[in-house]
Amino acid sequence: MRALLAGVLAAVALGAAAAPARANLQIGMEDERLELGGAFPAAYAVASWAHLGVDVVRVHAHWWEIAPGVNATKPPRGFKASDPNDKRYDWSAVDNAIGQIRANGIEPMLTITGPGPLWATRNPKRHNRILDPSPARYADFVHAAVTRYRKDVDRYLVWNEPNQPGWLLPQNRCVRRSCTPVAPHIYRSLVRVATPLIHRLDRGSDVVIGELAPVGNRPISDKTPIAPLPFLRAMGCLDRRYKSVHGGRCKGFKAAQGDSFGYHPHPLLNAPDQRNGDPDEAQFADFSRLFTALDRITRKHRIRAPRNRFPVHLTEFGYQTSPPDRASGVSLALQTRYLQQAAYLASLNSRVRDLSFYTWEDEPVANRGRGTKRYFNYQSGLNFIHGKPKPALSVFPAPFVIDMRKGGSRAVAWGQVRPAADGKVTLMVRPRGASRFRDLTTLSLRADGTFKRRLRVTARAQYRYRWTPRPAVLDPLPAPRLSGVVDLARKQKSPLRTAAALPR
Repeated sequence: MRALLAGVLAAVALGAAAAPARANLQIGMEDERLELGGAFPAAYAVASWAHLGVDVVRVHAHWWEIAPGVNATKPPRGFKASDPNDKRYDWSAVDNAIGQIRANGIEPMLTITGPGPLWATRNPKRHNRILDPSPARYADFVHAAVTRYRKDVDRYLVWNEPNQPGWLLPQNRCVRRSCTPVAPHIYRSLVRVATPLIHRLDRGSDVVIGELAPVGNRPISDKTPIAPLPFLRAMGCLDRRYKSVHGGRCKGFKAAQGDSFGYHPHPLLNAPDQRNGDPDEAQFADFSRLFTALDRITRKHRIRAPRNRFPVHLTEFGYQTSPPDRASGVSLALQTRYLQQAAYLASLNSRVRDLSFYTWEDEPVANRGRGTKRYFNYQSGLNFIHGKPKPALSVFPAPFVIDMRKGGSRAVAWGQVRPAADGKVTLMVRPRGASRFRDLTTLSLRADGTFKRRLRVTARAQYRYRWTPRPAVLDPLPAPRLSGVVDLARKQKSPLRTAAALPR
């Protein structure tokens, strides 16, 4: 894989990389450790993504890494926080990442997130950079970031996972174990300053709000993460029955607004079609629950959305694997299966605009205690750390699902070819006992490289598909390629049968 991608890097240096076709369902990638980690790591990673047909890449503008005086209680004297050209800002890592993404013909989306410097909190004397950021200070940083990148970026994400204590505090205010949410109100104030400012500075841009993690806990302290549905209701000053709340932090309520909604539907150990039983949480199989709540809130104008209905970006998604994470990871085979199933299910939902995978490489494992803390950081990469591919990587550019939920011999065959193909795929079958695959039918590809066909399947047969990439500078006469094999004789609990990993 590294030898193959070395050629891609050479093509990028010569300006030869072709832009992937824009999709109805965009496929995204995020790995800020690599993107922001230096010129060569970013160049290598982004060229890899372009080679695999990635449409959009999420980049973090980390306030605390870019702004000066991160642990000072006052900003540096004379510092102009709204001016991106102030010499005390350090945009170098983000500049490099966005430059690499654009050079490879991929669309960047920019998360403008804290925590910020200590001086950017409402009460710097408490010496906690995560605690209660100042909306006015955040507006200055947003102004600087958008002004700097508006020629290269059309989609901006307001903060990252505000329902998690690592990104925003306090989550709650607790008195004698009785807790009320605080973070949703702080976040509302941040969105209220960011959205109109971004629209003024970059007309026609897409402002994505939400960016919530999919789970939370029963509140017992100011650091307890808030589940996404209670967070949204509190952000709109609504109670559990969606009745308006007027007192406390809701006094004088004014709704936040955005153009679209971002969400991180990490299923943890659940399959993509396995629902979470907690009505306040929403993972990958719980979109109907999440969308119903969003629609109830926006119809009441408690969060403002275009025509009271948010399009949705799934801006972070993945499965940690075992190895290396023996506490929270699924097997490598399950990761291979689940990522294909998730891409299929996302493609069925017209409201979902993109699915971004997190991460490209595993993050380093940090031992911070027992249980899940033994495997701290995220190990959801398509590669192990240092670049060794996981089996899931082999099916990433050509997922294949046969949906057997209709029962009997009726099914739906679905796939998505990346990068661009010549406009069609050939579905192939090998009946039980046959020595080779034969062509079954030829299907046209949609604009996003997907195909879907209802068909009658043969019991215990194997299926795959064949396609030919479009000619490119490095491959002017491309050879046909083959997807992985869906083996209907192989036992799977899920009716969503998926291709096995390709042999290395």
